Amino acid sequence: MNFSTSTKIRIALWLLMLVGGAFLALYYDLSSPLFKSLKFHLITAILGLIVIKISFKAAGNSGRDLKKYGRVGDIPRLETNKLAKEGLYACMRHPMLFALTLLPLGWALLLGLPTFIFIIAPLEMIFIIIMVLTVEEKEAIAKFGNEYIEYKKKVPAFNLKCIKELLK
Repeated sequence: MNFSTSTKIRIALWLLMLVGGAFLALYYDLSSPLFKSLKFHLITAILGLIVIKISFKAAGNSGRDLKKYGRVGDIPRLETNKLAKEGLYACMRHPMLFALTLLPLGWALLLGLPTFIFIIAPLEMIFIIIMVLTVEEKEAIAKFGNEYIEYKKKVPAFNLKCIKELLK
């Protein structure tokens, strides 16, 4: 697959956050009573599977809308060449943000690592939001110009009213 440099960097950051966060948490949690609790692991594993399922559902729905409304012609996967303003993108500018933000928490819960759940995953979630609202917004303005600036004025970056639609 032929990905842009920006996309390759994002994928690398994701892998670093998910795998690095797990290893860092494991290092700190080996002596934790919660880490040794079977009950804690069963509860967090079930919650983790639920959160990951929600994350993938939201990612799939927003990805389908992005493909449907943001791609014209034969272009590489994960790339867009048209500003998506319909479907979920009519309700919020970054519907994928919801899905991507939940993924570190779901992974942390699935692994049952207390440090990952309570410290690392929340920090990664904040990082994702900041990255999307700074880096991706600048890239969108550079790519789509005034069309994106006008879209940004009309559509919020994230809208809780759209979550039901995002999870259909």
